[in-house]
Amino acid sequence: MIGKSIFSLKLLRGGATHSDLFYHIISPENLLLAWREFKRGKAKKIDIQEFDFYLEENIFKLHNELKNKTYKPSPYIPFYVCDPKRRHIHKACVRDRVVHQALFRIISPIFEKSFIYDSFSCRKYKGTHAGVERLENFLRQSSKNYSQITYALKCDISKFFDSIDHCILKNLLRKKITDNDVFWLLEIIIDGFEKKSKIYAMADISNSPLLAIAKSGELKKRASSR
Repeated sequence: MIGKSIFSLKLLRGGATHSDLFYHIISPENLLLAWREFKRGKAKKIDIQEFDFYLEENIFKLHNELKNKTYKPSPYIPFYVCDPKRRHIHKACVRDRVVHQALFRIISPIFEKSFIYDSFSCRKYKGTHAGVERLENFLRQSSKNYSQITYALKCDISKFFDSIDHCILKNLLRKKITDNDVFWLLEIIIDGFEKKSKIYAMADISNSPLLAIAKSGELKKRASSR
């Protein structure tokens, strides 16, 4: 964890090189840490136990495939959830989700600098409770301590993950990720899922919230400035 923290600090200060970036993503140490983070709370699941049984072999196999660029994501697994409405979700297999987590651990500091302060989803030290407290402060200010009527806009982008345009997303990522090796990995993850001849972004993976924030970041910046 210390090594990762130091590397993240270098990224935030602009001190890490492009070659460092891909090396740290695919290193066995980072893949192992990504595995530990990913499996938290899932230890009883069969697919987690199967991967864990041959952990060392699986980690080094992933490392070699990424290093040699022979890594290819497996097909996504479809299923339905009700939370509360019924939704069709596509989940990556365990080995692919370890790669997603390994990528997320290293590139997230790069994007963190560009997010507006009031973006609370899927960010460290943010989250739902912090967002509610921030909203309450805004409402108190706008209503002059609840003495006046005030209004808030609640909106959502319909089927956001299902409708992300891959070309636009990759162009936005290219502005932040100049390392061709890292971009190669991002591309095969983003393009790893298509459905019914329409372009769909991957769902239910560690990177999807990060990439979603990256894509919607410009919209949030414009909205917050008005």
